[in-house]
Amino acid sequence: MRGMSGSSESLERRGRSPDAGQQAPEEAGLPRQAWTLLFELMHAHMRNFPALAAEFELSPVQAHVVRQLGEGPLAMSTLANYLSCDASNVTGLVDRMEARGLVERRSSEQDRRVKMLVLTEAGVALRERLLERLAEPPEPIAALSDEDLRALRDIMRRALRSQ
Repeated sequence: MRGMSGSSESLERRGRSPDAGQQAPEEAGLPRQAWTLLFELMHAHMRNFPALAAEFELSPVQAHVVRQLGEGPLAMSTLANYLSCDASNVTGLVDRMEARGLVERRSSEQDRRVKMLVLTEAGVALRERLLERLAEPPEPIAALSDEDLRALRDIMRRALRSQ
C-alpha cells in the first residue's frame, strides 16, 4: 500500500474522522488508523503469496481455489463469482487442477447440469500443507512479545466474532 498512496503514517493522518476536533488528536480516526495498519501488514505479507503458491506448483489463483474448496463442494459458477471471472476461465483453471488430480467435477444432486467441484484426496492433502504454510506468521508478528501476541489474538477474535 505504501507504493500506491503513501506511507502508513500519511494514511493514518488522512484517517481522521469529521468530528476529530471533539476527540484527542491521537484518538481521532482510530478505527481507520488501525485498519490501515492491519491492511498494510497483510498487503506486505501477501506479496509473498505467489512464491508460496509456487512451492506447491500452484498459481496464486489455484492456491485460492484449493483453500476455498476445503469448505465443501462448490459450483463452478460460484467459483467464477468468487474469482470475479467468466465461467470459461474457470473451466481452464479446473481442467489444469483436475489433470493434476487435485479436484474433480461431480454433478449436483439438485441439478445434474450444474458441475460441483470437490477436492480429491491429493487435493485435501495439498490443502493441509498449504494451510500450514499460510498459518506461519510473518516476522513482524512472530517477533512480538507473548503479551502483545495474546492481546492481538484476543482483539482479532472479538473483531471476527462481531461479523
